Amino acid sequence: MRTVAVDETEPLIPRADPRNPLVWLRRGEGVVGLGEVLRIESSGPTRVEDAAAAWTELAAHADVDDRVGLPGTGLVAFGAFAFADESAATSVLLVPEIVMGRRDGRAWVTRISLATGDDEAQDVSDEASEDPVIPEPAPRRKVPRVTFAPGSVTPDAYEAAVAEAVRRIDAGDLSKVVLARQLVGELHEDDGLRATINRLAEDYPDTWVFAVDGLIGASPETLVRVDHGQVSARVLAGTTARGAGEASDRERAAQLLESPKNREEHALAVASAVSTLEPHTARLDASPEPFTLQLPNLWHLATDLKGTLGDGSTALDLVRAVHPTAAVAGTPRKVALATLAELEGFDRGRYAGPVGWVDGDGDGEWAIALRCAQVDADGTVTAYAGCGIVHDSAPAAELAETVMKFQPIVEAFGG
Repeated sequence: MRTVAVDETEPLIPRADPRNPLVWLRRGEGVVGLGEVLRIESSGPTRVEDAAAAWTELAAHADVDDRVGLPGTGLVAFGAFAFADESAATSVLLVPEIVMGRRDGRAWVTRISLATGDDEAQDVSDEASEDPVIPEPAPRRKVPRVTFAPGSVTPDAYEAAVAEAVRRIDAGDLSKVVLARQLVGELHEDDGLRATINRLAEDYPDTWVFAVDGLIGASPETLVRVDHGQVSARVLAGTTARGAGEASDRERAAQLLESPKNREEHALAVASAVSTLEPHTARLDASPEPFTLQLPNLWHLATDLKGTLGDGSTALDLVRAVHPTAAVAGTPRKVALATLAELEGFDRGRYAGPVGWVDGDGDGEWAIALRCAQVDADGTVTAYAGCGIVHDSAPAAELAETVMKFQPIVEAFGG
């Protein structure tokens, strides 16, 4: 395989495959993949570990000619993992044929192909001597219109699940559980997904906008990022709506920062992330206090973690260690997972699972798949949103919070 610098790859999203887009972008920078050279599939409790082992083996045999040397160059796979050990959804690492990228004002194209020799290992190498050809961007299209309706759990049933979760928390069974619900619709235009992704990127530029194997979304939460021995993460927990005007908006942000309920929910999520990352680091620092993260439709409480790796872990090693976080599962983890599986009543699939990319050195960027929908081959679109439930959660307020969290993906599909 070969990575070469080019004058420009912008715009990236209109160059993506309309039917099987591979996208990872934030603030207009990132990578877009075309084609599929190799697919690594896994499932069950060891899905991340198995994928990491297969990727390490593949990367060890790869012939890499990287003339750019930035995050996202060289050998790259896009990935999406199921949330739960028992999920029926397949977890995937996808190696594209062409990768186009932009970062720090520089642009590149990578061409990847499988070796055709007698070696039994599936080496990734550069078969062709010519530089990759950049596809022309497609014309701008209207976003496909999808009408969503509640999935298997009605709004009333969701409120009842929240009330039962609060009862169990008050009884001392657990401290926090994250409960999600679904919206389901049907997509009739299979080549309109680029417009949906572009809408997300334009409306939510500060999020990780992603598309991997039909999983499409705009996540504000960095699960883990590894770059040359440095590790970082962003923990989000605690939410409120934006205000109608500037003064109201400032007041809502201040109330979120002072809210005991949201501070408690956030503290549990931060403690969970620190406890799982810290054993792998020589040093790990957290923001001294939570800060408010502004998105177009809501405010989040946020804490950034930054550190130095101490044990040589790869990005996928850390994904396996930290998933699922308390921000998307609850505390304690084992009890929360059993509780949400019982009270939600559906398979989350890849919702709230790790989504991102990994390179041949084991570095990469991974987010939690939030504000997202899974687009299946038959055109079914399933959107997801969830809320952290603690002892003083109110069912009606939590339902209203899911409506806010559905907004990005519903609007991206013309809603």
